[in-house]
Amino acid sequence: MTAAAIIWILMRVFSGEASRVVVSVDGEVVGEYPLNSERQVDITGVQGGSNKLVIKDGRADIVEADCPDKLCVHEAPISKEGEALVCLPHRVVVTVRGEEEVSYDALTR
Repeated sequence: MTAAAIIWILMRVFSGEASRVVVSVDGEVVGEYPLNSERQVDITGVQGGSNKLVIKDGRADIVEADCPDKLCVHEAPISKEGEALVCLPHRVVVTVRGEEEVSYDALTR
C-alpha cells in the first residue's frame, strides 16, 4: 500500500497537467488550443492535405482525413501530456502538452 502511494505521488509530481493541444505541420506549430474547450479545427497539411481535429470533453481526436490510409482517424483520442496523433502523409502532429514546458530530459543525482 505504501509503495503504491509513493508511486502515485511521484507520478503526480513529475507529470504535468495536460492543458493544451499543439498542432504542427511539417515541424512548424500552426495552432495551440485549450484542451478544456470544445471546438473543431480544420488542419491543412503538406500538399493541401486535410485533417479535422475535434477537441471535446478534455480529449483531442482526428475524426476526418483525406489521406490514403486514414490511420490517424483510427487512433484513439488523446488527453494526457505527451500523447500524440500523427498523420504521416500530411506531416501533421497533434500533441497534448502541459501548462509549462519541461526543460530537462531526465533527472540525475
